[in-house]
Amino acid sequence: MTPGWHCPTVTTYGLDGLTEWLGTRAERSVALLLDGGVAEAGVADSVRERAERGGRAVRTSVITGPGTPEAVTELARRIRDTELVVAVGGGSLLDQAKLALLLRSDPDALARLTVPQRGGLVLLPSGRERGSRLAAVPTTLGTGSELSAVACLAYERGKRLVMGTALRPGLAVIAPEATATLPAGLAAEGVLEVLFRLCAGYVGDHRDRPTEDALARALAERTVRLGDEVRDLHARGRTAGDGLRTEIAKISGLSHAGWVVLNRPPYAGKGWYLANELSSELGLRKMTAVAALLPPLWAAIAAGDARLGSARRLDALWQHLRAAALDPAGEGRPGRPLPEEPAAGIAALIDSWGVGRRITVEPDRLAVVARRCVRAWGAGLPMLDGLDAADIEGLLAQAVCDSTPVGP
Repeated sequence: MTPGWHCPTVTTYGLDGLTEWLGTRAERSVALLLDGGVAEAGVADSVRERAERGGRAVRTSVITGPGTPEAVTELARRIRDTELVVAVGGGSLLDQAKLALLLRSDPDALARLTVPQRGGLVLLPSGRERGSRLAAVPTTLGTGSELSAVACLAYERGKRLVMGTALRPGLAVIAPEATATLPAGLAAEGVLEVLFRLCAGYVGDHRDRPTEDALARALAERTVRLGDEVRDLHARGRTAGDGLRTEIAKISGLSHAGWVVLNRPPYAGKGWYLANELSSELGLRKMTAVAALLPPLWAAIAAGDARLGSARRLDALWQHLRAAALDPAGEGRPGRPLPEEPAAGIAALIDSWGVGRRITVEPDRLAVVARRCVRAWGAGLPMLDGLDAADIEGLLAQAVCDSTPVGP
């Protein structure tokens, strides 16, 4: 269970909040980390100008590529002489910044991150608040890395999930300028990622928790409406405006902490572990794997596989989400109907948002993915407890097409 709730991250909306936060700090040297995709964008110049105020010394680094142990070790070396870190980028860049700060501050951390183990989870010791020197400015939607106490670390054979309070940033800056050029397709993926996270905790928990459930349902309903707004704008050739992107970012952060996750089983979201291995083995985008897995995962839960989640709670939640899609503005005006059955309904919703979910794979690759899942997250480990390779392979088979390529 998640026994308590404490989120030390200060959250601000707009870059002026970064200016105010920096003004409260005594540190005079700043490492500005820029995702390669935004290094030439206006937001990079705006953040740099704010960091340089008051005579601070700012050293800029442009980060590209995945966050491997070697990459974050090198990044830790590059920031070793700076007192504050401001990271501007997507979830991967923010995760690398978190891990680099950890490595810089904790001489034992590298051994912990690289120790040979079959498990995919690395738990850090509690009580170490290393991320307080990090200001995170996300340029994508959905990951919520700017408010989470987790980070993904890439290895040759997949990704490990590193978890600990030391990874939570000191400041999260939700700035419309940072996501201004985000394509509509990536905005839709971000909304799906938020919905996936909210639903996973709710459905994977078999116990009713009235207050926590009410909040999770409300956020999930709001997410569906926001996703439909993104879809409708895209259909008219427009992208999500500042206000809409900010609302999506708010829920993304809320989905990681607080009453939404309080007292939930810590590994309720089985789908994440399956999607992680599927995307790593096949080289897929994370949300492509999620979109492919979600309908068959929900079908298995609805059919009574209690290891994956509660059929009763799934059906109840889906009826709320279906109603939200029918009343997109919350004002009684009719929207688009979705199927009553949860698996068919979520498939229709994903398709309406334009998130690709059709993937192809040779049958023998599914067996490899299933074995990877069991090795990293099952076979005595609690994340996929009770699921063997045959169970997982059967579920994956429902998520993919045969080896004949199909459209997105």
